[in-house]
Amino acid sequence: MNFSFNIDNVIIVLYFLTVLSVGLWASRSVKTLDDYATGNRSYSSLFIFATLSSSFIGGGFTSGLAEKVYRMGLFYVIGLWGFSVKEILIAKYVAPRMTNFRDAVSVGDIMGRLYGENSRIFTGIASVLVCAGIAGAQFGAFGYMMNVLLGIPQLWGILIGASVVIIYSSLGGMKAVVANDMLHFCVLIVALPLVFLLGLNQAGGIEAILSTPNFDTIGRDIPWFALLGIFISFFCGETLVPPYVQRLLIGKDNRSTVQGTLWSGLLSFPFFLMIGLIGLIAHKLSPDINPNLALPHVIMTVMPVGLKGLAIAGIIAVVMSSADSFLNAAGIAASHDVIKPLRSITEKHQELIISRFTTLTVGVMGAVFAASTESVLDILLYAYNFWTPFILVPLVAGIMGYVRPAQVFWVSSIAGILAVFVMNQFSSMSASTFDGTLVGVVINALVFFTYRPKKQLVGI
Repeated sequence: MNFSFNIDNVIIVLYFLTVLSVGLWASRSVKTLDDYATGNRSYSSLFIFATLSSSFIGGGFTSGLAEKVYRMGLFYVIGLWGFSVKEILIAKYVAPRMTNFRDAVSVGDIMGRLYGENSRIFTGIASVLVCAGIAGAQFGAFGYMMNVLLGIPQLWGILIGASVVIIYSSLGGMKAVVANDMLHFCVLIVALPLVFLLGLNQAGGIEAILSTPNFDTIGRDIPWFALLGIFISFFCGETLVPPYVQRLLIGKDNRSTVQGTLWSGLLSFPFFLMIGLIGLIAHKLSPDINPNLALPHVIMTVMPVGLKGLAIAGIIAVVMSSADSFLNAAGIAASHDVIKPLRSITEKHQELIISRFTTLTVGVMGAVFAASTESVLDILLYAYNFWTPFILVPLVAGIMGYVRPAQVFWVSSIAGILAVFVMNQFSSMSASTFDGTLVGVVINALVFFTYRPKKQLVGI
């Protein structure tokens, strides 16, 4: 392991220590599950804006996006704008209705109220799986980044990132996560634009990078329907996943929730474009590098001593701020929505201890996901299989006031799961790149809105 203590590395070590200190400080005031899950619902729009933005600006939407643009073209930014459009629609139509669920601490709580206790358990299991996958994407990004930026082997990078995040997330829950997300946001919102501006200058300006072969591949190398599929995938994929739902539950009032969510959605448009352009900058500077290392390569190439340490701290902030949110949500889902109803836990202190333990367990699961594929965005798209095809439609419909019988929820969920399985099998046999998740969402929605049960099944 090659790690020398120059000024940049000192900045990085100090940042790690600061993150741990902030997390431990915030954890002192966590006494109940409500503290752990929602921070006692005390956050203003500024805090919601910062923590929500930090949560989605993760490894997938930074290093993963830069990799895809380097490899395939700037069109991938348009695909990720599906996420941005979704976030604005959430702010306009969903966030105002969350006042009906002010006492909820998880997605499972909401689904249990809408479709029964068994759906709460089912949603809790799905929450753990999708959160483990997305946290794994962040740990994978951390491994790549630490390898190229600091010379640390990828496995050690994953272990370091996972360990630090698990410590403060498991101890302090939402209070530690939001406190550190504010720190992470302040660092990344300064560091990454600096990387872009210095990289743009070294690459010869905006005209130079827009002349690269990967600037416009739509219609030439990439068909329009593929772009539409990516847009829909990111529009649906992380819609109301557990950490984002929790951000809709932690505001001190509804106005704060709506404003913070809207600001975050608006920020994502220029931010994704900036990261995509960094991918083109990497291609302009070095057209033969490993695409996975596009973003860190630009940092190492264009950042001077001192600022390089700040930029690496920004990358650390990017990964940690997303991973901590998903680990926190997974721990709450496992303890509150799965273990508690199955074991009839009534002791609040015991539930808090279980939440902390399950956060650690999901962190290990996330590290396993990180070793499963080379592409961070591919991990994200795979993780969506555990959420989007069977939870998204019933959840959004229920929040909007359109609630179907519990039997409809189960039948539509099974239909969505089967559709994904069949489509993924077909894709593997036919070498197709079509995303089965989208088919699962469509089938799930068709069944959910059209199925009319003649008789209620026993036990549902």
